[in-house]
Amino acid sequence: MDFIVAGCAAVSAGFFTNPLEVIKTRLQLQGELRAKGQHVVHYRNALHASYQIAKHDGILALQKGLVPALWVQLIMNGARLGGFQFFDNRNLIRDKDGNMVFYRSAFFAGLCGVCGHYLANPMFLIKTQKQSQAAKAIAVGHQHKSLPLWSTLVEIIKTHGIKGLYKGGMASLPRAFVASSAQLLGFSYAKQFILREEYFQTRPLLTSFCSSFVGGIAISVLVTPFDLILTRLYNQGVGADGKGLLYNGYFDCVSKVYHTEGLRAFYKGIGPMYMRLGPHTVLTLVFWDIFKDLQHKYTAKDMRSFN
Repeated sequence: MDFIVAGCAAVSAGFFTNPLEVIKTRLQLQGELRAKGQHVVHYRNALHASYQIAKHDGILALQKGLVPALWVQLIMNGARLGGFQFFDNRNLIRDKDGNMVFYRSAFFAGLCGVCGHYLANPMFLIKTQKQSQAAKAIAVGHQHKSLPLWSTLVEIIKTHGIKGLYKGGMASLPRAFVASSAQLLGFSYAKQFILREEYFQTRPLLTSFCSSFVGGIAISVLVTPFDLILTRLYNQGVGADGKGLLYNGYFDCVSKVYHTEGLRAFYKGIGPMYMRLGPHTVLTLVFWDIFKDLQHKYTAKDMRSFN
């Protein structure tokens, strides 16, 4: 049940934040392997990007990749948040006084993040490719075929086999570990502090909101470089041999981006990254707390009825 509750919370948040994910993806792909000033700037910033997308592809294009994006949330965060709660329920994260133990929290948060992201990798791959699809006038990055979700899965398997669904899978692990640890530790420690200091005693929703806001800042700052690398690897074209057309792997991508675009390139899209991850973290973790409270309430009610 912990996994279902966590997955539903993330899906609820995903409906609202997918447009920001589309904008972030476009900004990260813009100017790929081009020095500053040596490429056309279709998107000046997040607001301009949203205007350009709506103008050329229609307002609904801001929800491109929504279906695979929601599958990502269900699978990835169901495993990540549900797994973290599973370990927390078994007293593997806290000391005997109920306080978070940093190294345990970081390890289990990262472990759950890695497992969740790897399980969701096929949907994450397709989501990224669909979010990059655009009218020719504003297209950035490699443009993949526009097919329905399940047809895309079949096409990838027919062309590259099952391993094609896990392109970039190993490269996703550093991002997953850092993102999950930063978000969950920021949220959990902030919530622990608020509860210990007895702030907002009669307002649990406000406690969840403030705690998740801290988690949103932590994940946005720490994960942006990892996210940019992953976006590039997921979206690059693939040759007949199944190898990427631009990057030979994770470290080749890091090297090429650094030497071609400079160090600042790793923080491309940090504005929309926070605009997306900030609200998404807040909504996901607030929904998670609400759904957990409902779960506990109905579980306790069922137990009383049984007795």
